[in-house]
Amino acid sequence: MTATAPATLEQTTGTWTIDPSHSRIGFSAKHAMVATVRGQFAEFSGELTLDGSAPEQSAAAVTIVASSISTSSEDRDNHLRNADFLDVETHPEITFRSTGVRFSRGDDFVMLGDLSIRGATRPVELKVELEGLATDPFGNERIGFSGETTIGRKNFGLTWNVALEAGGVLVSDKVKIALDVSAIKQP
Repeated sequence: MTATAPATLEQTTGTWTIDPSHSRIGFSAKHAMVATVRGQFAEFSGELTLDGSAPEQSAAAVTIVASSISTSSEDRDNHLRNADFLDVETHPEITFRSTGVRFSRGDDFVMLGDLSIRGATRPVELKVELEGLATDPFGNERIGFSGETTIGRKNFGLTWNVALEAGGVLVSDKVKIALDVSAIKQP
């Protein structure tokens, strides 16, 4: 890739398709009140429609294959796929659809949107940072973003838990979501 150039907002204008092989949708949650378990989704797709002149008019849509969840533990992953958590047989997709964009400062934005997990849709605010623009060796224009938000899993019907003998619960309600996105501009 060529060196990433500082991006001006006007340069971001266009339709961009997320490149899953160069992107990551990850999450983390506390386990047994003391350790952090991290995971990610291996299969997802999405499109960004960006307006650099009027960023508030920009939009994003992402679809995640729920069964592609991975935490590096086959037993845990299978448990997360079953009806105690994501219930991937009944709810095979997790979706995000933006509803607005709020300019923060510099290259920072807040993307407002509806996150749907397990049939429940809730509003979320995703803090987003423009990482830059580049042209790859194949002539593709690429854009990079990072983003993060925190959700309460119970708000999405993910209520399974086990009380711990010493107090607290096995799985925290708070789940942090972190994104690293590389997208390719469409003609």
